[in-house]
Amino acid sequence: MTKLRGLSLFANVGIAEAYLKSIGVDILVANELDSERARFYQEVYKDSEMICGDITDKSVFDTVINESRKKKVDFIIATPPCQGMSEAGLRLEFDERNYLITYAIEAIHELKPKFVLLENVPKQLTTKIKYKGEIILIPEYIKRELIQDYNFNKETLVMAKDYGVPQLRERNIFLLVRKDLPYVWEFPEKQKEITLKEAIGSLPSLDPLLREGIEETRKHFPDYDKKVAEGLKVSKWHIPPVHSWKQVEWMMHTPTGKSAIYNEVFYPQKSDGTPIKAHHNNYRRLKWDMPCRTITQNNGVISSLACVHPGRPYTVNNEIMYSDARVLSIYELMIVTSLPIDWPIPDWATESFIRKVIGEGIPSNLVKVIMQNLLRQL
Repeated sequence: MTKLRGLSLFANVGIAEAYLKSIGVDILVANELDSERARFYQEVYKDSEMICGDITDKSVFDTVINESRKKKVDFIIATPPCQGMSEAGLRLEFDERNYLITYAIEAIHELKPKFVLLENVPKQLTTKIKYKGEIILIPEYIKRELIQDYNFNKETLVMAKDYGVPQLRERNIFLLVRKDLPYVWEFPEKQKEITLKEAIGSLPSLDPLLREGIEETRKHFPDYDKKVAEGLKVSKWHIPPVHSWKQVEWMMHTPTGKSAIYNEVFYPQKSDGTPIKAHHNNYRRLKWDMPCRTITQNNGVISSLACVHPGRPYTVNNEIMYSDARVLSIYELMIVTSLPIDWPIPDWATESFIRKVIGEGIPSNLVKVIMQNLLRQL
């Protein structure tokens, strides 16, 4: 039974929407700038009308609004790009991407939906934009524009790990209810955390595929092919990531939860042995006993922020080594992002593309439980 008819702005590939139809929210119209992402979205959500184009273009914006009116949209989910304010980005002052929120606000003014979910990184709370000759914080701008017509949730910061997602991922989410409606929309009660061990601990181990070639891979990892076969029994997406041998060797000597930069011998280094300068969370293995660290766009690179599999100790010639010297597989990323394990990723999508869009997506179950806390009132 359809309870809400939705518009998704800055839709990415629809990670946020993965469970919405099953709980009564039909996203009927979506907008995405990137054509490859729009194609992905349309193939996954065949009943939605994907309008591919730049929302800052008046003709594209007008098309989105007109189609939403035709379909009687009464809910908007908007997730403007966060790179201009993300901790992992450059964070340039008055980055033009930070102004994309204004198009979401204009869409709300035009459509006057019953409910709105506005999502972004926590840094949005302290990011400034220029507004009517003033410099103000984005939250203040949003409230100035909408407070007359909408009630806002009291608390806006939320951790995905508190809502059935085995990943930390803190977000800032505004939940809006039109003032003529009798509903109160807040975050639901927190759920028990899911550790990485609970989430992916039972999956088959994988050795990395070395960039130096398959023969070099088999030389270092005699069970490589056997492990590939076991992984494929679980999912076509549980396959070995590709890494260089030098980085793999560093991680083979790195314990669970630790960074290779603290290794005495096998630490990140240049060809002349000079240590590579890195943040303490670079070259870091994840921990089994806690949720996954926040997944970033760059989750396919060992040197990125805390994205290497926790691994398990084993002994070679009386030396303790650690298995799974690799980043998480795409299948593991799907699990820690709380996507359905049978989510229909198009076969044409490349690994790097999939990793990037997952790194930018809102965990699916987080959106689901937040929406359910509203829907049970309707």
